[in-house]
Amino acid sequence: MPGDPPAHRVAAGARRGPSRRPRPFALLWGAGTVSALGDGVHWIALPLLAASVTRDPRLVSLVSVAEQLPWVLFGLLAGALADRVDRRRVLWRLDLVRAGIVAVLAGTVLTGTVTLPVVLLVAFTLTSFGTVYDSAAAAMVPALVPVAERPAANGRLQAGVLVADTLLGAPVGATLFTLLAAAPFLVDTASFAVAAALVAAIPAGAAPAAPAAAAPVRVDVATGLRFLLGHRLLRRLCAYGALINLVTTVAVALLVLYTRDVLHLGSLGYGLLVAAFAVGGVLGSLLAGRLAAAIGGRAALLTALGCGALGAAGIALAEHPVPAGISVGVFGAASGLCGVVAVSIRQSLVPDELFGRVTSAFRLVTLGVGPLGALAAGFVAHRYGLRAPVAGAAALLLAGTCAAPSLLRRADLHPPGTR
Repeated sequence: MPGDPPAHRVAAGARRGPSRRPRPFALLWGAGTVSALGDGVHWIALPLLAASVTRDPRLVSLVSVAEQLPWVLFGLLAGALADRVDRRRVLWRLDLVRAGIVAVLAGTVLTGTVTLPVVLLVAFTLTSFGTVYDSAAAAMVPALVPVAERPAANGRLQAGVLVADTLLGAPVGATLFTLLAAAPFLVDTASFAVAAALVAAIPAGAAPAAPAAAAPVRVDVATGLRFLLGHRLLRRLCAYGALINLVTTVAVALLVLYTRDVLHLGSLGYGLLVAAFAVGGVLGSLLAGRLAAAIGGRAALLTALGCGALGAAGIALAEHPVPAGISVGVFGAASGLCGVVAVSIRQSLVPDELFGRVTSAFRLVTLGVGPLGALAAGFVAHRYGLRAPVAGAAALLLAGTCAAPSLLRRADLHPPGTR
């Protein structure tokens, strides 16, 4: 079917056996994991750096805005560009560019010349380049991994990112910043450089762009949108992805206050809840391949949605840190499982030459609800208390889960050529 890897790659993967990934995928996984470590380091260090420059919380919050805005502004364009270029080449070149950007920021910190506009510009620029990087990286997986192995491969990618970013990167970044403000950005510079070297080691032409005569960019963007909006299953997967991300954003936006005012814990408790989400996400991502193979993609998605609704409800109702931590972990596992199964299905349904554009359109919707969810959570919590927005989000997810069996039809999840 369209989007499948060439036959000789599928055959090669079969000879290696399902437990061994082709070497190009191992390089891509290594690059993604190392880069995620750097992302986690600078993700926690940028707000700390902004807070050292200004004490105004409104200005500090602009760091998060600068990090999320590029997906709304450039997400669709990034997907079109990712489908026009040699994806391997663009990945390592973008990593080198981002290494240079973070190195310049580290230099301003070391020399004492850093300002808030510099911090905001770096946050905005890193994510802007990241929109192209993420679209191109996701589009490489179908070319490197046979269809049957994609859920496990996507699970490994997502688990590597969660471990490196959330479990390791964030605490390492905070610790390094207390020792030397420039240290997190020096580490991030090195991580980008190592990731670039790993991607450059992937054989040339492993995941090239398909079209020789490219249409205007606006036509490419419209083509990706039409494919997503015109495909019933992809539309519904996108809606459920947005719903999961909405609940995640609502919970994360209030997690600090929830930890302090509801569970009566300090900063350590907050860190443990974040770790519980990450651990759950890793387990869900790693088990996704086996679960999908054992019970099918539809049943795995329904399981993820149901567990996500239960986890969110548990967060809203918990009175004690232990059930709260378990609920956060369950929701993290559901989120990881849902993400892996959904992207694996998307890789089977979308032709390779459209994958970057469709993925960027998909992410525009699923990530675009984040800022709106955080804003709504703040207003609802201010009026009705900290539990109310999470309870409302859990109710939405539960309603979506109840409707899922009829919306996610079994036949739609098994396109021709993938059975």
